Amino acid sequence: MNLIALPAFTDNYIWMIHDGIDAIVVDPGDCAPVLDVLARLKLKLAAILVTHHHDDHVGGVLGLRPHLEGAVFGPAFEAIPEPYTHVRGGEKVCALGLDFDIIDVPGHTSGHIAYFHQPKTQPNAPAGTDTPVLFCGDTLFSGGCGRLFEGTPAQMHHSLQALAALPGDTRVCCAHEYTLANLKFARAVEPDSADLDRYTRWCEQQRAAGLPTLPGHIAEERAINPFLRCGVPAVIQAAQNHGALGPQPVEVFTALRLWKNEFR
Repeated sequence: MNLIALPAFTDNYIWMIHDGIDAIVVDPGDCAPVLDVLARLKLKLAAILVTHHHDDHVGGVLGLRPHLEGAVFGPAFEAIPEPYTHVRGGEKVCALGLDFDIIDVPGHTSGHIAYFHQPKTQPNAPAGTDTPVLFCGDTLFSGGCGRLFEGTPAQMHHSLQALAALPGDTRVCCAHEYTLANLKFARAVEPDSADLDRYTRWCEQQRAAGLPTLPGHIAEERAINPFLRCGVPAVIQAAQNHGALGPQPVEVFTALRLWKNEFR
């Protein structure tokens, strides 16, 4: 399987998985980049996966429907352009021969979902040839997390903890190239982090070369993302210095998210 990030708008990524014949796209806010790649690679569109209802994630669905040979899947509790197959946490979606577990991740929006594919172990398969992949929309970003437009801090913290518990080699396919801005904030939270220094240098090199910083990996996010580190003493102290009401993880997360909202 081939995983491709298709740039859209200013900083969105539309994710595509294809096998050389058929393709899945995730959160197509714009149909044009998808149609371009489908034509250039001579691919058929087998399915569309949607994580939440915002226009920059669903705006291209209508334009892709005439080319779609399968279904649109989307969150059961949000208004996605009909018709689509309503899915919710605990269910599975099968597309392109791949099984995706649906994870409820409310916070950014109230009904946001994520799609997680855990490959089946193949005998004698070379290491790293097929690693887990997560399509998390605007919930988890590399070095950060989404704003709380509809959900609560407690919901978003719980959602992020669920994603942080996935296998460390999981590729994190989020929907925006926000990484360097997120890392600037993360370094304000943990200025002495060697992991952040190393990762920031790598991301700067990627962007200077015109390359994406994504997909990230869950193990890396556990090491550098302050929103996944609300139990770490240095993060707790930084949050308390910026108004956290106490040391409990949700209190820390709430202060971090408010701090990030105003951070420049």
